[in-house]
Amino acid sequence: MMYSSRRKPVLYFKEDRRSDPSKAPGQQEKYLSGKCTVYKLFGLCMVLVLVSLLWLQLSCSGDMSATHGERCMPQQPAPPCPASGQASVVDDPSWGPHKLAVVVPFRERFEELLVFVPFIHAFLNKNKIRHKILIINQVDHYRFNRASLINVGYTESGNDTDYLAMHDVDLLPLNDALDYGFPEKGPFHVASPELHPLYHYKTYVGGILLLTKKHYHMCNGMSNRFWGWGREDDEFYRRLRKAELQLFRPSGITTGYKTFLHVHDPAWRKRDQKRVAAQKQEQFKVDPEGGLTNLRYEVESRQELTISGAPCTVINTKLECDQNQTPWCLLG
Repeated sequence: MMYSSRRKPVLYFKEDRRSDPSKAPGQQEKYLSGKCTVYKLFGLCMVLVLVSLLWLQLSCSGDMSATHGERCMPQQPAPPCPASGQASVVDDPSWGPHKLAVVVPFRERFEELLVFVPFIHAFLNKNKIRHKILIINQVDHYRFNRASLINVGYTESGNDTDYLAMHDVDLLPLNDALDYGFPEKGPFHVASPELHPLYHYKTYVGGILLLTKKHYHMCNGMSNRFWGWGREDDEFYRRLRKAELQLFRPSGITTGYKTFLHVHDPAWRKRDQKRVAAQKQEQFKVDPEGGLTNLRYEVESRQELTISGAPCTVINTKLECDQNQTPWCLLG
């Protein structure tokens, strides 16, 4: 409890400043000397009390400024956060030396994001995968461009990560045997056609694809020409082949099409599947030059969020469109 510095202790004796004529001069000096001693002790006590109150007030005011008006309480060490688990595994060799950047191209699907972030964070921690989650949120007025957002995620992922997962926000892995480890030998397609609940053709590389940053750079990233939904991953398959990278997929997974949970609701979240005339002609072509080399974007802001104990970084991104090259980035 904090006491006001204006409060004074109650005095249990009466102060008499007049000398007593009935006492002899020596007795009067002893009497006055005793009174002076009492005053000195009283003054010393007051100083100690004031110093104690001042220290208490300063310490409490510091605590309250940090907690927006909470009562002053003794500070105790904060327990480690069990959800993140990062601080406790920094020096644990069983987690391995590599760190994954989970790159999630995103726009307006917040209900799915609230499910995805804590789910994938817990899944990767359970499998001892060092990671950070990057939500690349497109905030411009152009059509959604998944490939360009993944290029942004690669560029903004930082030097503390050495491989990335191109990860859809609506696809959740249900089988703990799925491998999110470092794909040293070549790109690893986690959501393979034999396991994905929707897409089963042999050249499909969408959903969840792991690559080292070196291999992604060898492909010059993904093409920036694909505005609207679809086709960008089919073009990226051709880039993998051009870079002579061998594609790997899971083996020994027995859960089939139940390996993943697809949380997208097409009735509630309709995809932009419109194709204008010029786009229909271009959508199956290979982009020989575009990719990381002609990526144009602006980071409007960054936000560090925690969703149900799981940390993530939201990078609000504005893409740029050359309408002479891809006029279908806008729909009239």
